[in-house]
Amino acid sequence: MAEKKLVANSLALISNRIVQSATSFIVLALIARSLGSFALGQYTLAFSYYFVFMTLVSSGFKTLFTRELSQKSSEISSYLISGTSLQLLFSIIGYILLFLVVHFMPYTSTTENICYVIGLAIIPFSLSNIVEAIFQAQEKMHWIAICTIPVYIVRTIIIYLGLISGYGIILTSGIFVISESIIFLFEWYLIQKFNQFRWTIDKGFIQKTIKLARTFLAIDGISVFRERMEIFIISLFSNESTIGLYGSVMQLMQPFSIVSDSIVLAAFPKMSKMSSSSSKSKKELAERAIELLLLLAIPMFFGTLFFSRHLLLFIYQDLDFADASIALCIISFGMVTRAFNKPLSYTLVANHLEQINLKEVLYGTAFGGLISVIFVSQFQLEGAAVSTIFVKLFGIWVYTYATFKRLFHLNFWRVVKRPLLVGGLMALLFTALNTAKVDFFSTLTISILVYSLVIFLMAFQSLELSNQLFSKLLRK
Repeated sequence: MAEKKLVANSLALISNRIVQSATSFIVLALIARSLGSFALGQYTLAFSYYFVFMTLVSSGFKTLFTRELSQKSSEISSYLISGTSLQLLFSIIGYILLFLVVHFMPYTSTTENICYVIGLAIIPFSLSNIVEAIFQAQEKMHWIAICTIPVYIVRTIIIYLGLISGYGIILTSGIFVISESIIFLFEWYLIQKFNQFRWTIDKGFIQKTIKLARTFLAIDGISVFRERMEIFIISLFSNESTIGLYGSVMQLMQPFSIVSDSIVLAAFPKMSKMSSSSSKSKKELAERAIELLLLLAIPMFFGTLFFSRHLLLFIYQDLDFADASIALCIISFGMVTRAFNKPLSYTLVANHLEQINLKEVLYGTAFGGLISVIFVSQFQLEGAAVSTIFVKLFGIWVYTYATFKRLFHLNFWRVVKRPLLVGGLMALLFTALNTAKVDFFSTLTISILVYSLVIFLMAFQSLELSNQLFSKLLRK
């Protein structure tokens, strides 16, 4: 039953993130095709400011509330009412800070206005995070998908109609803010319908939450700043067009980010409940998550090495974006590092070792900032890609060392042997397709079909072995 619930919750989160990422990707592609790389750079920069400040003031609360409510389900009322009040205050402060930072940056007035409009989404999105934390703690992630997926689809259709009608980025930004507000209203309606709570604000709870959440807010805020840091540095050393190219590359990494985040978030409540369990149980859960992500990351990395230029031209239909092919090859290695970093970082948080995560993001951001300034100022787009990978490798070293020292020792060979086998098989296929000069769409279709077949056969073999073992135990 527990395994079925984990799978169901993973599918709910994955479907939500897939639709969210797919619609976001479509919007970016529409902007790129309709308005060019400069406008795409403006939107990417504005969204980066929104994402950083939104995460800084809200994501830490969501992580904390999910962990605490997984163990204290009777306190939903305090977390919803008092937590929402606290979140509203923080989100308003976050928007004010965003406004001030953008105002003093050397951007054009149009770029500034786009940042101000998109930044307004901090408030509804942050409030939604509180409700979603309760859904996750209750392991009812399907409610999140029910509230968000229809809005994402309708939002994309409206933006498409606006762009083909000649409207610009400002309208697109406004539609984004309105849609996030609608999602919050939907989620708030559901949480009221299925839960009883008291309309009272607990000041003691707020004080306690601020104290507990400081570490999480710092971890998540600095982490997301590090992820978007390259965009801010590019904005200082280059222009919006370069930001647009970098954003187009990073957007292609979203499918893997969706899967990795969804799997780890779905497993996080279970990780939290296992904090007092044996090291063996924690190790098995972490290793399963890493192996599962590597089974996707390694083949995708090899595929990018072979077909990066074709992929960019196929999606954006603009020769300017083909110039980002080298950067795409470099950045795609980040999928492999993320397969380790994401599960291990959440494993540490689940075991109340979030101070290690804080140290990693602090030192990693300082190191990454220095490397980025040096590389971006000299090599522009490719420099940003290289510095991104350096930071991710630093994260692997910190998380792996901390896990070994404080929790358990990973069995690296057991984790990587099957992903390497699948990656090797896919690399042979890519070589054959490239040599035969098969067109990109056919290459993509064949690769997906072959990969799906390989994974199915591996899953079938694992199930068969499990059945054989079960039969032997019954005979005994």
